[in-house]
Amino acid sequence: MSILEQLAATIETRKGADPDSSWTAKLLSKGPEKCAEKFGEEAIEALIEAVKGDRAGLTSEAADVLYHLLVMLAARDVPLSDVLAELQRREGTSGIAEKAARPV
Repeated sequence: MSILEQLAATIETRKGADPDSSWTAKLLSKGPEKCAEKFGEEAIEALIEAVKGDRAGLTSEAADVLYHLLVMLAARDVPLSDVLAELQRREGTSGIAEKAARPV
């Protein structure tokens, strides 16, 4: 099991936890929209670090982005395995060809 799979499993267990005892439970209790908002905030912070060229800062913010992405997915009951399957499906396909095949 990868660390992302472990983290996704931990996030799932926090769905029913007391929001006062778990940051993840607190986020999830605020609903999918708040989880998406928090993901967006973290993505912007990662972008800032990337533009600055701060390697350590980008590493830290990228970890936050991945965590908040998994929380957002959990809030909408989208398992990480579905995302991984989609990535596997796309493997070996040109990004240009993949985008051209998407519905408009």
